[in-house]
Amino acid sequence: LEVNKKMRNTSPYDLDGIPVLREAIPLGLQHILAMFVSNITPLIIVAGAMKMPSETKTFLIQCTMLVAGVNTLIQAYRIGPIGARLPIVVGTSFAFVPVALSIGSKYGYEGILGAALVGAIFEIFIGAIIKKIRRYFPPVVTGVIVLSIGLSLLPVGVSNFAGGVGSADFGSFPNLFIGMVVLITVIVFKQFTKGITSTGSIFVGTVVGFIVAFFMGKVDLTPVRNAAIISFPTPFTYGITFHADACLAMIMMFIVSAVETVGDMSGVTMGGANREVTDKELSGGILADGFGSALASVFSVLPTTSFSQNTGIVAMTGIMSRFVVGTGAAFLVAGAFFPKIGAILSIVPASVLGGSLVMIFAMISISGINLITKEPLVGRNAVILSVSLGLGYGLGSVPAALKYFPESIQLIFGGSGIVVSGSIAVILNIVLPLDEKIKKTLKTEKVSQ
Repeated sequence: LEVNKKMRNTSPYDLDGIPVLREAIPLGLQHILAMFVSNITPLIIVAGAMKMPSETKTFLIQCTMLVAGVNTLIQAYRIGPIGARLPIVVGTSFAFVPVALSIGSKYGYEGILGAALVGAIFEIFIGAIIKKIRRYFPPVVTGVIVLSIGLSLLPVGVSNFAGGVGSADFGSFPNLFIGMVVLITVIVFKQFTKGITSTGSIFVGTVVGFIVAFFMGKVDLTPVRNAAIISFPTPFTYGITFHADACLAMIMMFIVSAVETVGDMSGVTMGGANREVTDKELSGGILADGFGSALASVFSVLPTTSFSQNTGIVAMTGIMSRFVVGTGAAFLVAGAFFPKIGAILSIVPASVLGGSLVMIFAMISISGINLITKEPLVGRNAVILSVSLGLGYGLGSVPAALKYFPESIQLIFGGSGIVVSGSIAVILNIVLPLDEKIKKTLKTEKVSQ
């Protein structure tokens, strides 16, 4: 037993590493801090549009935290074939908000949950067959998707840096000062220290930024004081109804979610382990995406998916330990039963989060570039990258270019541009013939294997 204890893998850089709690807790918390606001905001938007009372919103936020925590644990530790067994953090996706609002205005919140349940089942089907279509996702294609995710998130990071969209003092000097303090702190601790202060530099930067923001009067403790001590999320709070047009619209959004999950998993393995995602990881991850969203419907909350900001944290820190992500997920689950925990996490100012997010999101783009450049970026690959990124990122930046298309098309293709980039990259990869140099490289690799 003593030998086994000494040989226990405690490396946070290893997938199966189990760091001591004094390291795992701050490393896990920095994942949760990066995603917490984004996890609950989609529900707040939809609940507000549905004119739900404040106590209902509070209850559904608890359910959102529970579902996100449980689904993160499933991705990290797997249940049978369900789960990627990777350090993937799961939360509510903003991508579903527009279609949810559209469905809700027509069929109510029950219609949203029913359509989401059907879409989740469809994504489970995608996960079951993904191995058969994996050949359509070589490094240049997955790299384009990951790069598109990173680029599309950069404005989100800057918006948080400036104080958060909709804030009365957006872009004010105090907000920019706080964001810069966090960014500088992260860089200093990441590059000039060792051990936990280096690997946990995002957490350190967030704590420093929170303290500075508190003394500048930017922190409101009222939500913590008002939060209940204990409360229990329960399933089937709302009914579920099914409508064909709503289900079809939601299915299309789940295809979008699956594409993003492919990119996030590729970003995690490339950024944290310098390798491509395996077939088993890919299938398990998408199955977990669908299963987790079905669970979300049961608990009356919006669909969940992998969070790209946490992919960026893995790429930035190299921390691959599933135990670290599981530790963070435990805080989410605890917050679902002890609302004061969630309240503490929710009062972190947007500018504090933005200070690290601008760097985290850029790291996602770098992971995409590393994937793309695994093969020479000339000829065919250069065409795939230029066309898919040019149209995809371009339309994501100028969604008004699709204003004469039906609303459903605008929702799918005019959002972040990820779907356009990914779709074009897949199509061009199938249509364009391989360059002679790449053919020779592939033949050489087969011979060596």
